[in-house]
Amino acid sequence: MKNNKRKNIQDRRHEERRKYVRRENNRGIVDRRGAMERRELNRRMEDKENLIEQDFERIFDDQVEGRNAVLELLESDRDINKLYITKGERKGSINKIIAIAQEKKIVIVEKDKRQMDMMAQTQNYQGVIAIVAPYKYVEVEDILNQAKEKNEKPFVLILDCIEDVHNLGAIIRTAEAAGVHGIIIPKRRAVGVNSTVAKVACGAVEHMKIARVNNINDTIKRLKEQGIWIIGTAVDTEKYYFDQDLTIPLAIVIGNEGKGIRDLTKKNCDFLVKIPMIGQVESLNASVSAGIIVYEVLKQRKYK
Repeated sequence: MKNNKRKNIQDRRHEERRKYVRRENNRGIVDRRGAMERRELNRRMEDKENLIEQDFERIFDDQVEGRNAVLELLESDRDINKLYITKGERKGSINKIIAIAQEKKIVIVEKDKRQMDMMAQTQNYQGVIAIVAPYKYVEVEDILNQAKEKNEKPFVLILDCIEDVHNLGAIIRTAEAAGVHGIIIPKRRAVGVNSTVAKVACGAVEHMKIARVNNINDTIKRLKEQGIWIIGTAVDTEKYYFDQDLTIPLAIVIGNEGKGIRDLTKKNCDFLVKIPMIGQVESLNASVSAGIIVYEVLKQRKYK
Protein backbone atom coordinates (compact mmCIF):
# COMPACT_ATOMS: atom_id res chain seq x y z
CA MET A 1 0.00 0.00 0.00
CA LYS A 2 2.79 2.36 0.96
CA ASN A 3 4.72 1.37 -2.17
CA ASN A 4 1.70 2.13 -4.37
CA LYS A 5 1.20 5.52 -2.73
CA ARG A 6 4.89 6.33 -3.16
CA LYS A 7 4.71 5.29 -6.83
CA ASN A 8 1.63 7.45 -7.39
CA ILE A 9 3.38 10.48 -5.88
CA GLN A 10 6.44 9.89 -8.06
CA ASP A 11 4.25 9.52 -11.16
CA ARG A 12 2.46 12.78 -10.39
CA ARG A 13 5.79 14.53 -9.90
CA HIS A 14 7.10 13.16 -13.20
CA GLU A 15 3.91 14.28 -14.91
CA GLU A 16 4.17 17.74 -13.37
CA ARG A 17 7.80 17.96 -14.49
CA ARG A 18 6.82 16.94 -18.04
CA LYS A 19 4.03 19.55 -18.09
CA TYR A 20 6.42 22.20 -16.77
CA VAL A 21 9.01 21.33 -19.44
CA ARG A 22 6.30 21.45 -22.14
CA ARG A 23 5.11 24.84 -20.89
CA GLU A 24 8.65 26.20 -20.88
CA ASN A 25 9.31 24.82 -24.35
CA ASN A 26 6.05 26.29 -25.64
CA ARG A 27 6.86 29.60 -23.98
CA GLY A 28 10.27 29.55 -25.70
CA ILE A 29 8.65 28.92 -29.06
CA VAL A 30 6.18 31.76 -28.49
CA ASP A 31 8.96 34.05 -27.33
CA ARG A 32 11.08 33.20 -30.37
CA ARG A 33 8.11 33.71 -32.66
CA GLY A 34 7.32 36.96 -30.90
CA ALA A 35 10.90 38.16 -31.27
CA MET A 36 10.87 37.24 -34.95
CA GLU A 37 7.57 39.01 -35.45
CA ARG A 38 8.87 42.09 -33.64
CA ARG A 39 12.01 42.14 -35.77
CA GLU A 40 9.95 41.79 -38.93
CA LEU A 41 7.61 44.57 -37.76
CA ASN A 42 10.56 46.84 -36.97
CA ARG A 43 12.07 46.12 -40.38
CA ARG A 44 8.80 46.97 -42.10
CA MET A 45 8.48 50.18 -40.09
CA GLU A 46 12.05 51.18 -41.01
CA ASP A 47 11.35 50.47 -44.69
CA LYS A 48 8.16 52.54 -44.47
CA GLU A 49 9.99 55.43 -42.78
CA ASN A 50 12.70 55.31 -45.47
CA LEU A 51 10.07 55.43 -48.21
CA ILE A 52 8.31 58.33 -46.49
CA GLU A 53 11.62 60.17 -46.13
CA GLN A 54 12.48 59.57 -49.79
CA ASP A 55 9.05 60.79 -50.86
CA PHE A 56 9.35 63.77 -48.53
CA GLU A 57 12.65 64.73 -50.16
CA ARG A 58 11.20 64.16 -53.62
CA ILE A 59 8.30 66.49 -52.89
CA PHE A 60 10.62 69.16 -51.56
CA ASP A 61 12.85 68.82 -54.61
CA ASP A 62 10.14 69.71 -57.13
CA GLN A 63 7.71 71.96 -55.27
CA VAL A 64 7.83 75.75 -54.87
CA GLU A 65 5.19 77.52 -52.77
CA GLY A 66 4.11 81.07 -52.04
CA ARG A 67 3.21 83.96 -54.36
CA ASN A 68 6.55 85.79 -54.34
CA ALA A 69 8.58 82.61 -54.82
CA VAL A 70 6.33 81.36 -57.65
CA LEU A 71 6.27 84.79 -59.32
CA GLU A 72 10.08 84.93 -59.31
CA LEU A 73 10.09 81.38 -60.64
CA LEU A 74 7.77 82.34 -63.52
CA GLU A 75 9.95 85.30 -64.41
CA SER A 76 13.08 83.12 -64.50
CA ASP A 77 14.07 80.65 -67.21
CA ARG A 78 13.40 77.60 -65.06
CA ASP A 79 10.94 75.01 -66.36
CA ILE A 80 7.62 74.68 -64.55
CA ASN A 81 5.74 71.44 -65.08
CA LYS A 82 2.44 72.44 -63.49
CA LEU A 83 0.83 75.19 -61.43
CA TYR A 84 -1.75 74.47 -58.70
CA ILE A 85 -4.12 77.24 -57.66
CA THR A 86 -6.70 77.26 -54.86
CA LYS A 87 -10.27 77.58 -56.14
CA GLY A 88 -12.24 80.65 -55.12
CA GLU A 89 -11.91 84.40 -55.06
CA ARG A 90 -8.68 85.75 -56.54
CA LYS A 91 -7.08 88.97 -55.39
CA GLY A 92 -3.71 90.62 -55.77
CA SER A 93 -0.65 88.98 -57.28
CA ILE A 94 -2.36 85.64 -57.92
CA ASN A 95 -3.92 87.15 -61.05
CA LYS A 96 -0.49 88.17 -62.33
CA ILE A 97 0.80 84.65 -61.64
CA ILE A 98 -2.05 83.11 -63.62
CA ALA A 99 -1.58 85.55 -66.51
CA ILE A 100 2.14 84.81 -66.84
CA ALA A 101 1.52 81.07 -66.54
CA GLN A 102 -1.11 81.22 -69.29
CA GLU A 103 1.21 83.26 -71.49
CA LYS A 104 3.94 80.64 -71.03
CA LYS A 105 1.39 77.87 -71.67
CA ILE A 106 1.98 76.26 -68.28
CA VAL A 107 -0.67 73.78 -67.17
CA ILE A 108 -2.85 75.33 -64.44
CA VAL A 109 -4.86 73.07 -62.13
CA GLU A 110 -7.46 74.38 -59.68
CA LYS A 111 -8.01 72.47 -56.44
CA ASP A 112 -10.11 73.13 -53.37
CA LYS A 113 -8.45 74.39 -50.20
CA ARG A 114 -8.48 71.00 -48.46
CA GLN A 115 -6.61 69.36 -51.34
CA MET A 116 -4.13 72.22 -51.50
CA ASP A 117 -3.54 72.03 -47.75
CA MET A 118 -2.67 68.35 -48.15
CA MET A 119 -0.26 69.10 -50.99
CA ALA A 120 1.47 72.05 -49.33
CA GLN A 121 4.74 71.56 -47.46
CA THR A 122 4.52 74.95 -45.75
CA GLN A 123 1.64 76.50 -43.85
CA ASN A 124 1.63 79.83 -45.67
CA TYR A 125 1.65 78.69 -49.31
CA GLN A 126 -0.73 81.54 -50.23
CA GLY A 127 -2.93 79.49 -52.53
CA VAL A 128 -0.30 78.64 -55.14
CA ILE A 129 2.08 75.70 -55.65
CA ALA A 130 4.41 75.23 -58.60
CA ILE A 131 5.78 71.83 -59.60
CA VAL A 132 9.23 72.17 -61.13
CA ALA A 133 12.24 70.10 -62.03
CA PRO A 134 14.70 69.54 -59.15
CA TYR A 135 16.96 72.52 -58.43
CA LYS A 136 19.96 72.60 -60.74
CA TYR A 137 23.19 73.29 -58.90
CA VAL A 138 26.08 74.86 -60.75
CA GLU A 139 29.84 74.25 -60.71
CA VAL A 140 32.20 76.44 -58.70
CA GLU A 141 33.68 77.64 -62.02
CA ASP A 142 30.26 78.99 -63.01
CA ILE A 143 30.31 81.22 -59.92
CA LEU A 144 33.78 82.56 -60.73
CA ASN A 145 32.76 83.14 -64.35
CA GLN A 146 29.84 85.20 -63.07
CA ALA A 147 32.35 87.57 -61.43
CA LYS A 148 34.43 87.72 -64.62
CA GLU A 149 31.39 88.55 -66.75
CA LYS A 150 30.55 91.43 -64.42
CA ASN A 151 34.20 92.53 -64.35
CA GLU A 152 34.17 92.31 -60.55
CA LYS A 153 36.44 90.72 -57.97
CA PRO A 154 34.99 87.37 -56.84
CA PHE A 155 32.60 87.61 -53.91
CA VAL A 156 31.62 84.12 -52.73
CA LEU A 157 29.90 82.67 -49.67
CA ILE A 158 30.90 79.24 -48.33
CA LEU A 159 28.39 77.72 -45.92
CA ASP A 160 30.05 75.14 -43.69
CA CYS A 161 27.25 72.69 -42.81
CA ILE A 162 24.24 74.98 -42.41
CA GLU A 163 21.42 72.67 -41.29
CA ASP A 164 18.40 74.97 -40.96
CA VAL A 165 16.34 75.59 -44.11
CA HIS A 166 15.26 79.03 -42.88
CA ASN A 167 18.86 80.09 -42.35
CA LEU A 168 19.84 78.93 -45.83
CA GLY A 169 16.87 80.72 -47.40
CA ALA A 170 17.59 83.94 -45.52
CA ILE A 171 21.29 83.81 -46.46
CA ILE A 172 20.46 83.30 -50.14
CA ARG A 173 18.07 86.26 -50.07
CA THR A 174 20.62 88.55 -48.39
CA ALA A 175 23.47 87.36 -50.61
CA GLU A 176 21.52 88.04 -53.80
CA ALA A 177 20.57 91.52 -52.62
CA ALA A 178 24.19 92.34 -51.73
CA GLY A 179 25.67 91.19 -55.02
CA VAL A 180 27.29 87.90 -53.98
CA HIS A 181 28.34 86.00 -57.11
CA GLY A 182 27.54 82.58 -55.72
CA ILE A 183 27.19 80.29 -52.72
CA ILE A 184 29.00 77.01 -52.07
CA ILE A 185 27.46 74.34 -49.83
CA PRO A 186 28.56 70.77 -48.98
CA LYS A 187 26.62 67.73 -50.14
CA ARG A 188 26.70 66.04 -46.73
CA ARG A 189 25.65 67.18 -43.25
CA ALA A 190 23.97 70.28 -44.67
CA VAL A 191 20.58 71.30 -45.99
CA GLY A 192 20.12 71.67 -49.74
CA VAL A 193 17.80 73.87 -51.77
CA ASN A 194 14.18 72.80 -51.32
CA SER A 195 10.75 74.45 -51.42
CA THR A 196 11.04 75.90 -47.91
CA VAL A 197 14.41 77.43 -48.76
CA ALA A 198 12.95 78.86 -51.97
CA LYS A 199 10.00 80.38 -50.10
CA VAL A 200 12.16 81.93 -47.36
CA ALA A 201 14.48 83.32 -50.05
CA CYS A 202 11.44 85.01 -51.69
CA GLY A 203 12.53 84.05 -55.19
CA ALA A 204 16.23 84.89 -54.77
CA VAL A 205 17.07 81.21 -55.40
CA GLU A 206 16.24 81.75 -59.07
CA HIS A 207 18.89 84.49 -59.34
CA MET A 208 21.66 83.00 -57.20
CA LYS A 209 24.26 80.51 -58.42
CA ILE A 210 24.66 77.71 -55.86
CA ALA A 211 27.30 74.99 -56.09
CA ARG A 212 27.13 71.78 -54.08
CA VAL A 213 30.53 70.17 -53.50
CA ASN A 214 31.82 66.92 -52.03
CA ASN A 215 34.52 68.52 -49.90
CA ILE A 216 34.53 72.11 -48.69
CA ASN A 217 38.25 72.12 -47.85
CA ASP A 218 39.29 70.79 -51.27
CA THR A 219 37.17 73.56 -52.79
CA ILE A 220 38.84 76.15 -50.56
CA LYS A 221 42.27 75.01 -51.78
CA ARG A 222 41.17 75.35 -55.42
CA LEU A 223 39.81 78.83 -54.73
CA LYS A 224 43.11 79.85 -53.16
CA GLU A 225 44.96 78.65 -56.27
CA GLN A 226 42.86 81.12 -58.26
CA GLY A 227 43.87 84.03 -56.06
CA ILE A 228 40.82 84.13 -53.80
CA TRP A 229 41.33 84.91 -50.11
CA ILE A 230 39.35 82.86 -47.59
CA ILE A 231 37.88 84.75 -44.64
CA GLY A 232 36.29 82.75 -41.83
CA THR A 233 33.93 83.95 -39.11
CA ALA A 234 34.74 82.93 -35.55
CA VAL A 235 34.17 84.12 -31.99
CA ASP A 236 37.65 83.12 -30.78
CA THR A 237 39.67 85.62 -32.80
CA GLU A 238 40.86 89.17 -32.17
CA LYS A 239 40.11 90.97 -35.45
CA TYR A 240 36.74 92.61 -36.08
CA TYR A 241 35.17 92.19 -39.51
CA PHE A 242 35.17 95.95 -40.21
CA ASP A 243 38.94 96.12 -39.66
CA GLN A 244 39.54 93.56 -42.40
CA ASP A 245 40.12 94.62 -46.02
CA LEU A 246 37.15 93.11 -47.86
CA THR A 247 37.81 94.70 -51.24
CA ILE A 248 40.07 91.79 -52.24
CA PRO A 249 38.83 88.72 -54.18
CA LEU A 250 37.28 86.73 -51.35
CA ALA A 251 35.16 83.87 -50.11
CA ILE A 252 33.52 84.27 -46.71
CA VAL A 253 32.96 81.13 -44.63
CA ILE A 254 29.87 80.99 -42.42
CA GLY A 255 29.81 78.13 -39.91
CA ASN A 256 27.19 75.74 -38.61
CA GLU A 257 24.41 77.18 -36.40
CA GLY A 258 25.64 75.46 -33.23
CA LYS A 259 29.25 74.46 -33.81
CA GLY A 260 30.53 77.23 -36.05
CA ILE A 261 33.25 76.55 -38.61
CA ARG A 262 34.88 73.14 -38.38
CA ASP A 263 38.49 73.05 -37.16
CA LEU A 264 40.04 71.96 -40.46
CA THR A 265 38.07 74.57 -42.38
CA LYS A 266 39.16 77.21 -39.87
CA LYS A 267 42.81 76.25 -40.37
CA ASN A 268 42.40 76.64 -44.12
CA CYS A 269 41.13 80.22 -43.77
CA ASP A 270 43.58 83.04 -44.56
CA PHE A 271 41.93 85.38 -42.04
CA LEU A 272 39.45 85.02 -39.19
CA VAL A 273 37.13 87.84 -38.19
CA LYS A 274 34.47 88.32 -35.55
CA ILE A 275 31.41 90.46 -34.90
CA PRO A 276 31.43 92.60 -31.71
CA MET A 277 29.23 91.15 -28.96
CA ILE A 278 28.63 93.31 -25.88
CA GLY A 279 25.45 91.69 -24.52
CA GLN A 280 24.88 88.42 -22.69
CA VAL A 281 24.30 86.40 -25.87
CA GLU A 282 27.47 84.69 -27.08
CA SER A 283 26.64 84.30 -30.76
CA LEU A 284 24.27 85.38 -33.53
CA ASN A 285 22.07 83.41 -35.87
CA ALA A 286 24.04 82.20 -38.93
CA SER A 287 21.93 84.19 -41.37
CA VAL A 288 22.27 87.36 -39.26
CA SER A 289 26.06 86.96 -39.10
CA ALA A 290 26.19 86.41 -42.84
CA GLY A 291 24.08 89.51 -43.46
CA ILE A 292 26.27 91.74 -41.31
CA ILE A 293 29.52 90.70 -42.99
CA VAL A 294 28.11 90.53 -46.52
CA TYR A 295 26.93 94.13 -46.29
CA GLU A 296 30.29 95.23 -44.94
CA VAL A 297 31.80 93.84 -48.15
CA LEU A 298 29.26 95.81 -50.18
CA LYS A 299 30.00 98.95 -48.15
CA GLN A 300 33.78 98.69 -48.62
CA ARG A 301 33.53 97.90 -52.32
CA LYS A 302 30.86 100.37 -53.38
CA TYR A 303 30.57 103.13 -50.80
CA LYS A 304 34.11 103.95 -49.62
